[in-house]
Amino acid sequence: MATLSLPTADRRLEPYTTGEPIVFPAKGAVKGFNRIAYAAAHVVADPLAAIDPWVDTAIDWEKTIHFRHYLWDLGLGVAEAMDTAQRGGGLDWPAARELIRHTLEAAKSRPGVKVCCGVGTDHLDPAAGIRVDDIIRAYEEQIEAIEAMGGQLVVMASRALAAAAKSPDDYAKVYGRILSQVREPVIIHWLGDMFDPALAGYWGADDHTKAMQNCLGIIHDNAAKIDGVKISLLSKDKEIEMRRQLPSVVRMYTGDDFNYAELIAGDEEGYSDALLGIFDAIAPAASAGLARLSAGDLQGFHGILEPTVPLSRHIFRAPTRFYKTGVVFLAWLNGLQDHFIMVGGQESARSLLHLTELFRLADKARVLHDPELAAARMSKLLALHGFA
Repeated sequence: MATLSLPTADRRLEPYTTGEPIVFPAKGAVKGFNRIAYAAAHVVADPLAAIDPWVDTAIDWEKTIHFRHYLWDLGLGVAEAMDTAQRGGGLDWPAARELIRHTLEAAKSRPGVKVCCGVGTDHLDPAAGIRVDDIIRAYEEQIEAIEAMGGQLVVMASRALAAAAKSPDDYAKVYGRILSQVREPVIIHWLGDMFDPALAGYWGADDHTKAMQNCLGIIHDNAAKIDGVKISLLSKDKEIEMRRQLPSVVRMYTGDDFNYAELIAGDEEGYSDALLGIFDAIAPAASAGLARLSAGDLQGFHGILEPTVPLSRHIFRAPTRFYKTGVVFLAWLNGLQDHFIMVGGQESARSLLHLTELFRLADKARVLHDPELAAARMSKLLALHGFA
């Protein structure tokens, strides 16, 4: 345990004493889960690169890949080059392609580990003049590159398509064309506008219920080419509604960082697998909880994961797109990287009070790996802000 002084919303400092951390699953002890579980992984920036962080990108490849091994050691798959990796928010397509290459190379030395890789159209400028055929070609370019490396595809939502589409028929045309060409079944990702405002109206409707039906139509028409669909709408009711309408061969991967425990546990009609950004931040708890679920211990599963939900809801609070700051901050607190610097300078996207409350909630969720180290690093951040 460790004691430090933390600021409060009424501008006071109050003492806080940490609790006990969760016990890590022993390395090599993870035997497999009865759910497929991917952590959407962040990237570790290079803090000593001579760049302008708001303009240029520099990644510490060694530390970034080391973090992937940490996730694999815990039995989790890696969802690579997606939103959590700041795709489209500092990580451009050339950097994403290089990241995927490094990760797939590292996976070759780890038989049985899972990797899925984001493909999109982020190398297109979604400006006036972009046509649906341009979007198809952009998807094809990225798909070709990742399939050549042997990666499973996650077809991410396209800002360019959201801007150019005139009706649901345009979405059907784009997805129908690209799905007809893929070598292996893919994961379709529906990222809600709470994560990326540029994706408002995706699938040709502002109303999520109508958009869901448009998306389901595409999935049913192309079910043989789809492994699953990940929806990130932060609504358990919408996810369950959609899950119950999927073809039997198509999985639901929860992307709900507010309600994941309940959705993974499931109900009498089914359950969700997982592809979650929060699993980056709470990987040992996710692994331990999934192990309990796989052993038939539902109470133990909820006992581990339910305390992490308030933390996740805080990290993903509006503006949700800044959740990456909390994910990287927790990685730094936990000694998984040596600094709190992010691609694009995004370490400044959340307030000091937000990060202080994150520290408290992480401790209550028992996901601080070493409370003394975490408290020492939190104290350094406070001192930097004038609270020595």
